[in-house]
Amino acid sequence: MANTNFETPSAASGGTGQSARPGRVRAVRPVGTRTVLAQVSGLQDVLALQAALLEAPLPGQQDVLAAAETVMVRAESPAAARRIGQALLEMDLTAPAEQAGGLVVIDTVYDGEDLAEVGKLTGLGADGVIAAHTGQVWTVAFAGFAPGFGYMVGENQALEVPRRSSPRTAVPAGSVALAGNYSAVYPRKSPGGWQLIGRTGAKMWDLDRPEPALASPGHRVQFRAVRDVVNVSSQTVAQQAAPETTSGLRVLAPGIHSLIEDLGRQGHSALGVSAAGALDRASLRRANRIVGNASSAAAIETVSGGLRVQAVGDQVLAVAGATSALTVVTPSASPDAAEAGGADNTSESRERTVPVAAPFALLDGEILTIGVPDAGFRSYIAVRGGVDVKPVLGSRSTDTMSGIGPQPLAAGQLLPAGGEAESGVVGSPELQPDYPHGGATVLDIVPGPRADWFDQAAIDSLFAQDWTVKPESNRVGMRLQGTPLQRSRTGELPSEGTVAGAIQMPPEGLPVLFLADHPITGGYPVIGVVVDHQLDLAAQVPIGGSIRFRIAPGTAAASPAGPSDETPERKASN
Repeated sequence: MANTNFETPSAASGGTGQSARPGRVRAVRPVGTRTVLAQVSGLQDVLALQAALLEAPLPGQQDVLAAAETVMVRAESPAAARRIGQALLEMDLTAPAEQAGGLVVIDTVYDGEDLAEVGKLTGLGADGVIAAHTGQVWTVAFAGFAPGFGYMVGENQALEVPRRSSPRTAVPAGSVALAGNYSAVYPRKSPGGWQLIGRTGAKMWDLDRPEPALASPGHRVQFRAVRDVVNVSSQTVAQQAAPETTSGLRVLAPGIHSLIEDLGRQGHSALGVSAAGALDRASLRRANRIVGNASSAAAIETVSGGLRVQAVGDQVLAVAGATSALTVVTPSASPDAAEAGGADNTSESRERTVPVAAPFALLDGEILTIGVPDAGFRSYIAVRGGVDVKPVLGSRSTDTMSGIGPQPLAAGQLLPAGGEAESGVVGSPELQPDYPHGGATVLDIVPGPRADWFDQAAIDSLFAQDWTVKPESNRVGMRLQGTPLQRSRTGELPSEGTVAGAIQMPPEGLPVLFLADHPITGGYPVIGVVVDHQLDLAAQVPIGGSIRFRIAPGTAAASPAGPSDETPERKASN
């Protein structure tokens, strides 16, 4: 998708914002190749556009994510994204938004640590704050920060307050809070800088419910003052003992960081849940294809070698991704002795190597060890039938940001293999791409949507230098080290939707390249977005490796825009 901003005449004219037309989309900016960001005049238009897109999806529309002043739409293809961008500019948002959600009543004890301070800031006093908070209906405008955390907007501005100057390191679950024009309830214990006015026992996020979020975008919320908290939990179901695993893999050593991943859980961004899933999707598909699984079957993702697994029953495996030595040991000792680590040392043990990207048998009791990669960073181990763990929101993937999905692998854990594969036969060995091995890995990016927060010198610097992957990198994002970039604009960007591949620029000027477990909204400007199909390559760049960015072929060169109709303001965040 070319670096084209579709704009209405009023938005294109620039100015101070007086020319912006309520009821219309002001501008549409590309976010990579398959996503567009629609900017509107205020939260009422955000709600109206979100409701319209959910009621009557545009052709090719896959997901919709509302934020403070924008609505992000993900499409099934670059061509669909271009069509959606044009269609958004033609939509009429003057009709009031129809809220699909019902009314949620949240019983609240108003004894928060910041209640008195909020009373002073608003001039209402503590009793007046309680009256104002309970005396209006709030609407969940958008989600973010954590699953179940809904940004609620009220019917008036009486409770508009700034964030705390010093965020708390831990806000208790159930805290009722205010920041900017919003109210929210923290669904779990987490850091946060909002003003705390009360607490509730309502469970804002519960995966045991058919709809995990108690209040999702579109729901109306009424807070009700009570004297004491009643902890509300979903109905408990009698737990049955898990069936004994008779076929699968036993984890002997989990390596540095090994997880269960499939192709992710799509379409839940409105709940504050990112897609997660394998970082190198092509390698996951390749490993699954070789053993005869569906491409979306769950497999093991591991980094930098060190994983050791033992077959429970005869298995068929394939390993794709990083180029590593794959060693199989057939112990003569008992499986219990092998688990204790003695099997490798018996004189009668037999050892063989197996190739990457090819099917091989791992017979009952045999042990597979993944070596340190010669090239690349992440390996994917597929077992015929798939790793059969319980799906969460339609996926077996681990989301390290939200904690949804299976826990990281641990020594002694048994991973059951599914009973059925997609194909009756295994596949043939396949060729693998060249993975990073010295030198800088070149990644193509589409500039924007917020390249206009940087001058030409900063944009040139982004492309002119090699960026080093820092040790603090993880599945949420790759933190990069280099010469910092300076913003040309001051203030804060209102929170807006983000995507995997987004290059977010915190105030320090060092890029963070978002990966699959990224937060769904963010308040730092995104200078560019890595094209979707190269995220697999980015996932194979190791810690300490280098990345160089370049303009994606067929994309207009980045250039900072002139003054726009946006005035940076300090907006509420967590």
